[in-house]
Amino acid sequence: MEFEIYKHIAAISKPNNGWTKELNYISWDSREPVYDLRTWNEDHTKMGKGVTITAGEMVRLKEVLEGMRVL
Repeated sequence: MEFEIYKHIAAISKPNNGWTKELNYISWDSREPVYDLRTWNEDHTKMGKGVTITAGEMVRLKEVLEGMRVL
């Protein structure tokens, strides 16, 4: 699977295994870039399972998060 990270947006957490959960703007297999939340090893050669979110979905997610109370 080919990928290109266009923009590293934020490191969200670093679990005890040394990998980092990150939010990135990334293209998978030369497709349109999407927002991507997943864990990565230090040099981005291995990745965990993640979630991809289109720009439109990110706008909606931002609206939901802004209106949400943290439990």
